[in-house]
Amino acid sequence: MALPKKLKALNLFNDGESYLGQVVEVKLPTLSRKMEEYRGGGMNGPVDIDFGQEKIELEWKCGGMMRSVLNQYGATTHNAVQLRFAGAYQRDDSGAVDAVEVVVRGRHSEIDPGTGKSGDDTEFSVKTSASYYKLTINGATVIEIDLVNMTEIVNGVDLLAAQRRAIGA
Repeated sequence: MALPKKLKALNLFNDGESYLGQVVEVKLPTLSRKMEEYRGGGMNGPVDIDFGQEKIELEWKCGGMMRSVLNQYGATTHNAVQLRFAGAYQRDDSGAVDAVEVVVRGRHSEIDPGTGKSGDDTEFSVKTSASYYKLTINGATVIEIDLVNMTEIVNGVDLLAAQRRAIGA
């Protein structure tokens, strides 16, 4: 029996700026598909038809006011901000550590500076809407999604290559 790999340490980089000591929590993007149920004549039951990737969002919290994030508010391009999550996931039975990296490019859809109360801890929360996502484990790309350029690579296979060819892209 093996023990699971657990997150032991993390950091977040915003356009290359390290938030070590400032970032408190990162909710990595949930990858979900837009599925529609379909049942045609002669089918004994419905199947889900895959209509592509749902919206990709990364949510994160810092321990206080983040001026560099506020400066990025209202960015006019879909990929104006690059965030890179770096996590160390370790197994407590073997001690083995996996380096997990998630890179997203997008723009902040929500910035919550939190509640101000004298003498209490503060929290600065951000939601970033992404047009690009890349998951790497120990240097190997596992998933890469570029919504604008219509690429979706999973385990080295571009799942949208045939569709791009069909439309002349």
